[in-house]
Amino acid sequence: MKRNWQIFWHVIFWVSLVSYFTYVTHNESKISTEALIVIFGIYSTINIGLFYLNYLYLIPKFLDKKKYRYYTFAQVTVIIVFALGKYGIALLFKQDILVHDGKQTPFLTYFIGSGLTNIFFLFLSTALKFGVDWFLNERVQRDLENQRLSAELAFLKSQINPHFLFNSLNSIYSLAYQKSDTTPEAILKLSEIMRYMLYESNDNKVELAKELQYLQNYIDLQKIRFGDKAFVELKITGEVGDQKIVPLLLIAFIENAFKHGVANDPTKPIILLINLDGINLHFYTENKKHMNNRDTEGGIGLQNVKRRLDLLYPGKYKLDIKDTQDIYTCELSLVL
Repeated sequence: MKRNWQIFWHVIFWVSLVSYFTYVTHNESKISTEALIVIFGIYSTINIGLFYLNYLYLIPKFLDKKKYRYYTFAQVTVIIVFALGKYGIALLFKQDILVHDGKQTPFLTYFIGSGLTNIFFLFLSTALKFGVDWFLNERVQRDLENQRLSAELAFLKSQINPHFLFNSLNSIYSLAYQKSDTTPEAILKLSEIMRYMLYESNDNKVELAKELQYLQNYIDLQKIRFGDKAFVELKITGEVGDQKIVPLLLIAFIENAFKHGVANDPTKPIILLINLDGINLHFYTENKKHMNNRDTEGGIGLQNVKRRLDLLYPGKYKLDIKDTQDIYTCELSLVL
């Protein structure tokens, strides 16, 4: 079907071009009907044939294979042969083609003119071939890049669940080790979180309200872990409407605040601020650093989210991370 459309547009182009020049020539000159038939019938067929000879045969056989000498020789041969052929046809219609005002056009003059016409059609077909090849190559490169990005995003997202599960199970393990009565509630809260991660976050974007509820569940899980000693300030301002966001994007910042921060200091609580202004989201976290809690594995969480931001929100976000001796802050501005 695609090839049929290509043929259709080629036919439309040539018919339109030949018709236009035939009309212009017929109205602006005293050329005979026989000459018109020769020039825009036979000669047009020859020129179009020359175009496709180069487009479909010479370029693929020689130029695409980098056989430049053979291609140059083939083009020169074609230019000469077609020019001689046109002169032979002109001799058959000498009075209409070669004779003007009682004088016959010299062979060399006509030969050079025909040769230049041949060069033009060869150039036209070569330009079209290079243009089409460039366009197809660009499309292939875009497809390959999209496939690569999709595969990379799938891999990055696959890292989130094990990373989150690992941290959450550590928290629940601490509760179980302490024989806390809140262990069943923590397990239930984790199951709700995992249900969202497994079944509701598979789309490219999700409702912001659901993502915020997911973050709230995670914070609740951490509060269960710390009990009365958890000091966390979560504040959401602005109107939550029909905005959408890439799922599981903000959780790494909150995880990081709990994992490396101090949650049991009432003078330095973990601060989580989310401000919404239409499609503009401003996200801020601040936590006191826990000097004895280091991520020996290098912390794939923030590396992951930075890469996802680069891929999914190019030019639409600003991330500012400040790591001082005592305080760690993350500030993200994002156009949803």
